Amino acid sequence: MTIKYRDILMGYIDILNKPLKSEDELIEVLKRRLTKKEMKVLRAKDRNLNDDEIALLINCDEHRVKKLYEGYVKKLNQEKIKQELMVE
Repeated sequence: MTIKYRDILMGYIDILNKPLKSEDELIEVLKRRLTKKEMKVLRAKDRNLNDDEIALLINCDEHRVKKLYEGYVKKLNQEKIKQELMVE
């Protein structure tokens, strides 16, 4: 099953002024801007895993999973990062 980052990001980013870049370009930006654990949580949330399952997957507690989730949602809504994700 291939992850479609464009579809995932549309659910997290509040306001987009332009279309998102290609999948390959999105992956590059995400790898640069998110931590490895944030990326794992992003992918796990896309697979509809609950916080307990994600915590086991990345070896941490549920509270940390929630913090990681909040962290990447906040990052994705920063103007500088949104600009990097959108087509110029």
